[in-house]
Amino acid sequence: MLSTSSYKGGFGNVTHEEALKYKAREDKFIEDNALQLKESNDIEAYLYDKYNVKRGLRNKNGTGVCVGLTRIADVHGYDIDSDGKKIPVPGKLYYRGISVEDIIHGCSADGRFGYEETSFLLLFGRLPNKTELHEFKSILGVRRQLPQGFIIDHILTSPSKSIMNQLSREVLALYSYDMHPDDLNIENVFRQSIILLGYFPTLVAYSYQAKRSHYDKQSMHLHYPDPELSTAENILRMIRPLGEYSDIEAKVLDTCLILHAEHGGGNNSTFTIHTVSSTNTDTYSAIAAGICSLKGPRHGGASRSVIFMMNDLRENVSDITDFDQIEKYLRRVVRGEANDGSGLIYGVGHAIYTITDPRAQLLKKMAEKIAEEKGLMNEFRVYDYIENNASRILSEELGTEVQVPANIDLYSGFVYRALGIPMDLVTPMFATARVAGWCAHRIEEVSGDNKIIRPAYQWIADYKEYTPLRDR
Repeated sequence: MLSTSSYKGGFGNVTHEEALKYKAREDKFIEDNALQLKESNDIEAYLYDKYNVKRGLRNKNGTGVCVGLTRIADVHGYDIDSDGKKIPVPGKLYYRGISVEDIIHGCSADGRFGYEETSFLLLFGRLPNKTELHEFKSILGVRRQLPQGFIIDHILTSPSKSIMNQLSREVLALYSYDMHPDDLNIENVFRQSIILLGYFPTLVAYSYQAKRSHYDKQSMHLHYPDPELSTAENILRMIRPLGEYSDIEAKVLDTCLILHAEHGGGNNSTFTIHTVSSTNTDTYSAIAAGICSLKGPRHGGASRSVIFMMNDLRENVSDITDFDQIEKYLRRVVRGEANDGSGLIYGVGHAIYTITDPRAQLLKKMAEKIAEEKGLMNEFRVYDYIENNASRILSEELGTEVQVPANIDLYSGFVYRALGIPMDLVTPMFATARVAGWCAHRIEEVSGDNKIIRPAYQWIADYKEYTPLRDR
């Protein structure tokens, strides 16, 4: 009779006692060989220079290696002089050639939600007229409801501790619900993109509810999506127990979605989309790969890092209105004496933006509005202080001139906290927004005459003779 133990060793139909023995053998085998494995994979740093390797696909001056052409987005944070040096300039972000500031201001002037309009722009390459926008919203609204049986079969039956892990599996599962999953005809890829844009908020919300119930032993609330509501409204409606939200809360979240929707083809997850799509695989596999990339904390974890840092700040600063205490804390952070010991002030600095991150500037205005409504102005001023003083503190502590602008994650961290977005949902919110950009880049990749992406790695080890097993 099989054990009913909850042990999840992955050893199939064996008793609990047998599984523990297998696990012990496996652990010893790994322990005996792991150190040798690590040593065999270590590469001396000087070899990268010797073979002119572009580590991380970056040039020596920190700029990215150019590997493609795009008409989807332009991320501009510096100029390059004749000597190849970076010249800092105020940051600009353009979606299909249109400034993201103009998109935000245009929607705000009309009091409209803008993520759907932004998605249309990214996918189709132009702004929709009123009729087209209404039809696009209506089509997305119908697609909010997941396929019959999907919730039980793919969400509630096998929840995950990681919602990002869950999302990648769910997107892959959608392949089975598509009559033409492998068709690369541009119309079909557009159709799949719209399907994913429609489904994604519901996938995120229901995955969160399943995780809450299964792992956190909390009540599960499955609200039906409302086809008449925007993406931001539906998200808040479906993740909250009573489905309530204010207009300003939804508008702030909508701003986050717009600003996270796209950021050029060079960021890790979007480049992953291009790489995987270049093999002519299906849309669901490509988007699932992008989700897996974004799951990595080096890429999608910045807002979470800001939230963790600010939680640590509150625990170690007795009065957050005392900026002398705030500065002392930040100096301890830089020295590796506070927070996670990394020496990093999270929420400042960026790989491309050198003077300003336009997304941070736009989101800061909405963050201040939500702070005023929720009585969080004292906390908001801490974020503002970090933005205005991080460069000075870093320069003084490190003994070298440092210029680090506030990035979007500084204020998205504040916004998510103000909206009560659970930590589990911070990166999934990023993914929800980025689906529009991912799909646009996939369309660009499969519709162009592009080659399969295949970089090279330089062999640096020695050649060896094969030794027969009896002689080893």
